[in-house]
Formats: sequence, structure tokens, C-alpha cells
Amino acid sequence: MKLWLVRHGQTQANVDGLYSGISETPLTEQGIMQAQAVGNFLNHVEFEKVLCSELGRAKHTTQLILQHRNIPVITEPRLNEMNFGDWEMRHHRDIQHADAENYAAWCNDWQNVVPKNGEGFQLFSQRVSEFAAMLSAQPKEENLLIVSHQGVLSLLIATLLNLPAASLWHFVIEQGAWSCVEIRDGFTTLRTLNNRAIYHPVS
Repeated sequence: MKLWLVRHGQTQANVDGLYSGISETPLTEQGIMQAQAVGNFLNHVEFEKVLCSELGRAKHTTQLILQHRNIPVITEPRLNEMNFGDWEMRHHRDIQHADAENYAAWCNDWQNVVPKNGEGFQLFSQRVSEFAAMLSAQPKEENLLIVSHQGVLSLLIATLLNLPAASLWHFVIEQGAWSCVEIRDGFTTLRTLNNRAIYHPVS
């Protein structure tokens, strides 16, 4: 099984440097072009199925990648970005003043401190781990497209490679690119990360 991993295209919240976990924020013109480019890169991949975050920016990216290809798309809540609670759609400079103590604690111990009314990394990591375990129980599709978010995809790669959750920082997922993880006989290989080439199947 090959997992083709794509982060949603650029959003205005990305440009503005805001925490946009579960908040809806549309793709910019640049984000639309990035998603269309990925669609061109992966045009020759015969996807059996697409698993996509419930959030609009991921769903829009999926539509732009697939264009008129008739492929089943399943929205999967476990692929949603982490919920930053009261910090949603705010800049870190604002949070440092408005919620200074909690934000400082979170910066020092981001795996355990939870943003007020947010999800927290432990719960986030748990649902990504559940999603990873679900993949191994899937029917043996050859090619699955997964469209999600920076945090989810970074953590998913680390989880599939049996690395500690904190290892997600080693896998920066760029917009306008595709990555591929292959699972064969219970063994996981990271085939490529942030590729911007047109994929041509090996004959």
C-alpha cells in the first residue's frame, strides 16, 4: 500500500501567521495554484480512495487535485488539525499578552499543556495513532490519497515509522508538494518527502 500525503494549499491564516487548527480559513490564490500543481504531479496515480480532513481548506485542495476524476472521497475527522481552543485565529504575539502564563507553559511543555478550551497534544496524538492503526486494517488498496494538515501529516509519518510522537518536528510538510509512504508486509518506508516532480509509474 502506498499513502500519498498532501497538505492543503496556502491559506490567509498561514500568510498572517495565525493559529488555524479547526477554524475555517479559505485557500489563497497561491494555495489554489499549489493544489492544482499537486493534481498535475499526481495525475498518473490510480487512487482507489481519498481520505480527507473535514475542514474546508483540505476539502477544497482535494477537489482541485482530483478535478474530474471519479474517485471516492471519505471525510475523516481524525485527519483534522489540532484544536487550539481560545488561540484559534490569533497571532502568537497577541496570545503572549492575552494569555501569557498559559502560552509560556505550553511553549515549555507543548506535549502536556493544553490551550484553554483546546484539544492538547495528547488527545491529538491519540486520534492520529488511531487513524494510523486503522490504515493497517484497511482492505489492501494499492494507492490511498490522504489530504490533511501540517501537524497531522508530520505526526502520521512519525507514527507509521514507529518513532516517538515528538519526532513529528523532523517531518516538515510543505504546501504544493506530495510525499509518499509505502507499507509492505508490516514494514513502513518513507519513499519521498515534499516532492514537486510529476510522478510516472514504473512499467
